[in-house]
Amino acid sequence: MTAAVLVGLGGMVGALLRFAVDTACEALRARRRHPSSPEPPFPVGTLVVNILGSGVIGVSWGLLLNSALTSPVYTVLGAGLAGGYTTFSTFTVAAVLLWQGRRQVAAVVHVLAHVGCGLGAVWLGLLATGAM
Repeated sequence: MTAAVLVGLGGMVGALLRFAVDTACEALRARRRHPSSPEPPFPVGTLVVNILGSGVIGVSWGLLLNSALTSPVYTVLGAGLAGGYTTFSTFTVAAVLLWQGRRQVAAVVHVLAHVGCGLGAVWLGLLATGAM
């Protein structure tokens, strides 16, 4: 029961952080984007949170592999914090919206950036902790 509560609290913190980062990215974009543009915007905030969340998973996993982190703490950081922070559902909806908005190149870049940068962030996290 205690682990579930800690994962839930970590998820809540992660979701709040995701909202803050996405809101900040949207505010920056709104300053530079023409308000009458009909094209769906490239989801920079989603990309940022998913890359950073992948890095958190990589570092946490590396610390777990090096016995510097216990399994319950890894679960709270991975399933809780990073799970609440990252968002696969928003990533997929954004890809579909870009595609439907006739921005196929942006949709493909969006998907490749998430997958490639996410994998790279996990790899760098493992590398930074000496797990690779």
